[in-house]
Amino acid sequence: MRGRMGDIGEIRIGTCSWTDPALVSSGWYPPGRRDAEGRLRHYAGRFPVVEVDSTYYGLPSDRNSRLWAERTPDGFRFDVKAFSLLTGHPTRPAAVPADLRPAVARYGGRYRGLPDPGLLDEVWRRFREALLPLRDAGRMGALLFQLPPWAVPGAAARAFLEQCRERTAGWPLAVEFRHPDWWRREARASTAALLRELGAAAVAVDTAQDLPGSLPPEAPVTSRDLAVVRFHGRSAAWGTGSKEDRFRHEYTADELREWLPRVRAMAERAAEVHVLFNNCCGDAAVRAAGAMRELLAADCPQEAGAGGHGSAVAGKTG
Repeated sequence: MRGRMGDIGEIRIGTCSWTDPALVSSGWYPPGRRDAEGRLRHYAGRFPVVEVDSTYYGLPSDRNSRLWAERTPDGFRFDVKAFSLLTGHPTRPAAVPADLRPAVARYGGRYRGLPDPGLLDEVWRRFREALLPLRDAGRMGALLFQLPPWAVPGAAARAFLEQCRERTAGWPLAVEFRHPDWWRREARASTAALLRELGAAAVAVDTAQDLPGSLPPEAPVTSRDLAVVRFHGRSAAWGTGSKEDRFRHEYTADELREWLPRVRAMAERAAEVHVLFNNCCGDAAVRAAGAMRELLAADCPQEAGAGGHGSAVAGKTG
């Protein structure tokens, strides 16, 4: 069994999107592989996991889930980011299906304090059902719930996470906090205990460390099944400015090397570790992912490559 003492879990390295316009226009996809099918097949031939970022901005569709499953090899994983309305972020009415837009517009496009549980029930139902083809095909990695930066530790946040867990029963769940209080020294143990109670994986993040909203560059492993790391880049504009400003960063080998012992430690405690790069400017993320894979392979060459289609380290007992 992977993830127990003495075992090494599988480390999967990828990026937080394969469809980002900056990546598509960067030239990373070769001629003949730049249509929707070609891009995903090209990506999945090089990396074993990807995050679906588009599902934060709009509900997924059953059709896309089926196509994603058909265009990827057995064992490939999709980590799916939860729709903004489900995580407490402001949501434009245009982001939801037409028949639900009047209800969203009525409440200012915000989930927080939304007095219509029927609307929320329906959005949850459509979200889950659209992802069933991925789960049925064995392609589902985790549902990623990224809380907004104003979600602070407390009874309200706990109740919210408990509701999320109830609605995702039977699905793998990963939680990324954006407010630094969750991982401050005095709260760290209680935050980890909450996630363990919920059966959710804590998401570790890499960002600049000298900003007011900076989070520590690590998180405890709270699930024996999964641990997640998301590399957002180390831009000084993190949390402010344009998307290009927030995520513009070229990871150096030394910056990536800092994470090798952390990732290896995660793999000793979880069956899978997903290492995802979100510095999505041009092809920076895929290059960083490739560099991290090479560093991990050099760090433990006896285990590298055993997982197939680009996985850096495969589970190995001993």
